[in-house]
Amino acid sequence: MKRLKELRQKQKISQQKLAEHFHISQQSIWKYENGLAEPDICTLIQFADYFQTSVDYLIGHTDNPLPSTPTLSLSVSHEELTFHQLFHAAPKEVQDPIIALLKAYQHP
Repeated sequence: MKRLKELRQKQKISQQKLAEHFHISQQSIWKYENGLAEPDICTLIQFADYFQTSVDYLIGHTDNPLPSTPTLSLSVSHEELTFHQLFHAAPKEVQDPIIALLKAYQHP
């Protein structure tokens, strides 16, 4: 939790002010920063949100202070990927009839 101290000092926030914000004791902040206690997961999340970083950064799991953004994971079959590649490689005059054909098969 050394990063908690670094972030707090960087923003010029005292242990007391941080403790008051989270309705915990200044002694708790001191213990977190000095490795004598560990905050629970809810408190870690609140610290990360407050400092606009990630829990992973706070606990030293990453050196990237920016919170990660969710990524969209799609499952695409080999046939879909092949179609996509062939479609986008085709000239527009070939793409247009394919689009028209697919639209004709859509359910109203």
